[in-house]
Amino acid sequence: MSRPLKIMLVAAEASGDALGAGLAAALKARLGPDVVFVGVGGPRMAEQGVRSPFDIAELSILGWLEGLKAYGLVKRRVTDTVALAVAEKPDAVVLIDSWGFTIRVAKALRGALPGAPLIKYVGPQVWASRPGRAKTLAASVDHLLALYAFDAPWFEREGLPTTVVGSQALHVDFGDADPAAFRASRGIAADAKLLLVLPGSRPSEIRLMTPVYEAAVARLKAADPSLEVAVVAAGTVAEDVAGRVAGWPFRAHLVTESEKYAAMRAATVALATSGTVSTELALAGAPMVIAYRFQPLSYAIMKPFFTGKYATLFNHAADAEIARELIQKDATPEAAAAEVGRLLADPEARRVQAARQTAALDLMGREGRDPSEIAADAVLRVIATKNAGA
Repeated sequence: MSRPLKIMLVAAEASGDALGAGLAAALKARLGPDVVFVGVGGPRMAEQGVRSPFDIAELSILGWLEGLKAYGLVKRRVTDTVALAVAEKPDAVVLIDSWGFTIRVAKALRGALPGAPLIKYVGPQVWASRPGRAKTLAASVDHLLALYAFDAPWFEREGLPTTVVGSQALHVDFGDADPAAFRASRGIAADAKLLLVLPGSRPSEIRLMTPVYEAAVARLKAADPSLEVAVVAAGTVAEDVAGRVAGWPFRAHLVTESEKYAAMRAATVALATSGTVSTELALAGAPMVIAYRFQPLSYAIMKPFFTGKYATLFNHAADAEIARELIQKDATPEAAAAEVGRLLADPEARRVQAARQTAALDLMGREGRDPSEIAADAVLRVIATKNAGA
């Protein structure tokens, strides 16, 4: 009897952990006991049987300066990951998102496990910055699972076979998200204006963005004391967010991960740190303002490499600033308050922006199959092709 297929999954952040768990579940649905998993991941991948040799929270790093400070740790964890691969000898390795970490693993595995297919799940956003990374990736892995159709040409031009799987964020199920129940649970009137603040999921984002949002909301509350405010405390930074919000001089309702989608649907307007959450908010029909700050030195180093017009994916897909983006020096409390206040004051502006956001999601592939299923098909196809040519 042949042994089960062994797949190594490597994720270094919460978003990658979710993608890895979805892929593992889809592969299990196809193969049952004929597939086993090893690798590096977080709690969601652990539920699918991936026992990580270390806590991936220590690898949640953003920015060049922060990356330099953590270089020694990253090198050690790359070594640990490659050693696990060599010991386990998987039939394929899937490296999920987290460019700085996974590209180092990919390059090391080329020499350590030359026969194993290497698959990258989520490519670097070369349309936004550092397009040369497409060539680097093409030389380091065998296949790319891309999230969006506009990603593929950048990598295919470099000779990297690419499968567009779609984004899991486009397939969030809002069926159980009850905005009326959310408002009722917080004592928020059905006709009250509700501002939902989403400060981010990385420690650096919370540290840099929460003071901006506090000051912006203070301005909005001064102009309209009846404005209700809710703040999402993402699982990985929930304690930090809760501690900071507790010190705000006005009331703000804390929102847990399990309540997030109901809160999105209940929101009149959202003020959010740039990231996947912008796609989820658009799916919920919430007009939003997007903001982001990097550490100043990191931004100065990275800025010359930014080539895209927009940071927000649906803005990029539509080639228009549907949601206002406030980046770095523009991400001030005054600007955030002004942009959010404009939307809060104008129902028609909210309606038009929400409709444009929805139309942009269609351009991103909102109606496609479940991405985890497409990704599972592609992984099995890459393995079969490699075995056929062996």
